[in-house]
This record gives sequence, C-alpha cells and structure tokens, in this order.
Amino acid sequence: MSSWEDEDSAAASAAATTDVELLKRAWRNEKAAPEILHFDSALVSRAREQIQLLEETLDDFTDNGVDDLVVSLYQMDLDRTLFLLRSYLRLRLQKIEKYMAHIANSDDLLSRLSQQEQRFAKSCKEIMEKHLEQSVLSKLPYGYDSVTRQSLSSTEDDMVPEPQLDTFVFCKTKSDVGAFQLDDIGEEVVDLVADDLYVLRYKSIKGLVEAGRIDLI
Repeated sequence: MSSWEDEDSAAASAAATTDVELLKRAWRNEKAAPEILHFDSALVSRAREQIQLLEETLDDFTDNGVDDLVVSLYQMDLDRTLFLLRSYLRLRLQKIEKYMAHIANSDDLLSRLSQQEQRFAKSCKEIMEKHLEQSVLSKLPYGYDSVTRQSLSSTEDDMVPEPQLDTFVFCKTKSDVGAFQLDDIGEEVVDLVADDLYVLRYKSIKGLVEAGRIDLI
C-alpha cells in the first residue's frame, strides 16, 4: 500500500472519529428531546461520506492483505458510524409519524426537517387522513367527522398529538451559562455551570439546546 494511501486512510479514520462524536451528540439530543430538532444536514452528509471512505479503505485493505487487527479496527469504526446514523434517522422518522399533523401545521417545525423528511411527513399525513376518512369518519354524524377536532364545538385541534415540552430532561452544560431564568416571571433562576449535570424542564432550556450550549443525555 503506498504512502499517500496510508495518509488518506488515516485522514478518513480521524475525520470519521470526529464526526462520530458529533453524530453521537445529535443522536443523544434527538433521543432525549420530546420534540423534533433541526436536521443536521451537513453532519449527515459528512457521515455518509466517511462511511463511503471507510468502506473503500476496507476494500483496499482486503486487496492488499493488511493485518486482520487493523481491518477489524476500521470495521468497528464503520459499524459504529452506520449504527449511529441509522438510529438518528430512525428516531426522527418515528417522531414525524407520531406528530405528523402537529408538524404539518407548523412552518417552524417543517423547517427543521430535511426535504426527504418533509415529503415523508406529507405522505404520512395524507395516507392517515384518507384511511381515517374511509374507515371511521365517513360513518360518524355531521360535526364529529373531523380528523383534528372532536366536534364542532371544539375551538382548537384537540385531536392532534403534540410533544410534551414540559417534560423533565437530563442535561449537561457545555460552557458556563450563568444565572438562567427558567420561567417567564423570573421566580425560577438557576446558575448553569460548565460540565455540570441538571434535571430541568425541556421547555425552559430548548433555546440553549438549539444554540448548542447544552447537551441532553
């Protein structure tokens, strides 16, 4: 194997390790957050590129008879990256399926999805509405045949599942935040110190999560 191939393989492995940590963080945040978070398209794109590079490197190793221990280490990196990427994408699809109507009614939430996820959300919503209309709603009396509302007297979409943003979550600060207000009137204030663990309402800290100042665990 030539020296430039060695350098390319080492670079691919180093980059993959870095992106694996970022992907693990994105997966952990998505798993712990009650709502769907912003899709990290740049990270997913890099992860897919690293997967391709690692696969090509492993093929190279096989052709050149590289030591089995080295091959197994690269295979472990590849398997780990594949697992995290698939788990991250699967978590997001599960949230879309669960909250499809809620997401479809919010421009902010739709903007958090990738183009493929937006198409998936639209398709899921159309299929579900068609199924409910044909199997249930068409047989109900007038006023009770809405997909989103219990009856005509309902003033809001009370049949649409929404994520519970008041859920308590475990989180870890990445840097000193200082005195942070947890409510709207300033009665709940906590001093957020770097690398400390907290159990807080997601709704209170979602802005810090979105800004990358706090990680969910």
